[in-house]
Amino acid sequence: MYESYYKLSGKPFQLNPDPAFFFGSRGHKRAMAYLEYGLHQNEGFIVITGEIGAGKTTLVRSLLQKLDPAKVVAAQLVSTQIDADDILRLVAAAFGVPSKDLDKADLLLALETFLVSLTANGKRALLVVDEAQNLTPRAVEELRMLSNFQLEDHALLQSFLIGQPEFREIMQGEQMQQLRQRVIASYHLGPLDVEETKAYIEHRLKHVGWHPDSPSFSADAFEAIYRATNGIPRRINTLCDRLLLAGFLSEKLALTGREVDDVQAEMKEEHRAGRSQSTARLVAANRGEQRVAEVAAQIPDLAQAIVDPATAAQFSALARDFDAARVEARLAHLEHTVSTLLKLLNGPVDSSDGSDQDKAVN
Repeated sequence: MYESYYKLSGKPFQLNPDPAFFFGSRGHKRAMAYLEYGLHQNEGFIVITGEIGAGKTTLVRSLLQKLDPAKVVAAQLVSTQIDADDILRLVAAAFGVPSKDLDKADLLLALETFLVSLTANGKRALLVVDEAQNLTPRAVEELRMLSNFQLEDHALLQSFLIGQPEFREIMQGEQMQQLRQRVIASYHLGPLDVEETKAYIEHRLKHVGWHPDSPSFSADAFEAIYRATNGIPRRINTLCDRLLLAGFLSEKLALTGREVDDVQAEMKEEHRAGRSQSTARLVAANRGEQRVAEVAAQIPDLAQAIVDPATAAQFSALARDFDAARVEARLAHLEHTVSTLLKLLNGPVDSSDGSDQDKAVN
């Protein structure tokens, strides 16, 4: 939207990691050097950690883009609470190794055969595991066991583990002792400083054809952006994207600290409002679930159905999808229906049926 106003060829502050926008700060250059060193060693594990939005994924994608596919076969895996039972199949899938209906022994054999064939063809295998802090200890142990695959004295697989700061603490656990012995280098990617923040913003703008006067940033604008984001690249992207949008809407070519503060205050207010709405929806949903449970308790079969976790989850989803007013209206209708049904069930029994029952008793 603002690109044409500022004569930019594209969005400079998109949130999706794009190696074309890679910015080599001191920290990012050092992290890249560790990764390249690891590739040169062709064994063990390289561990890179950093805050959410620090640029870890962009760093890795930038490295992968440099690799010669004729020499290195790289596979990337994003872990989401992966346990040992799944990690091997996901690794196999990442490398394109068929794993359907294979038990663990056959799966390991298939992976080893694939890795040996790569080495025989003069290639190397690299596994990049993103969000490594989500791996269970058993899953990490499976990855360590894969690093045992060797052909003569050459390791068949090298792994990069990329994670958030808590992964550093996880690595210090007693269960990780054997993995730590396989780590040949590790680095924590920190935030940008104020000068790097300025250079980062200008770097991304120049990548889309920016001229310094459209828009221009005052010195206090860069300082305000740094204060608001603590030098975290993703936060910088989010704030600067909104800043350019605000500048476009108010037709401003010169952006100062005041505009940055206004946008930051607006974003904070939106965040607070969003949290308040979420809380209100949660309260309404809980109230709705309680009313459903009270009504359902009057009908044994329905009460038993709601005890089932899957059915309860469906009721919970329904409560979240409707606002409070609609939930109240539906529940009132449900109460009326249940009340009518109970009256019918508790009404007088047909007299002929009663006489037959008396005869049977006598």
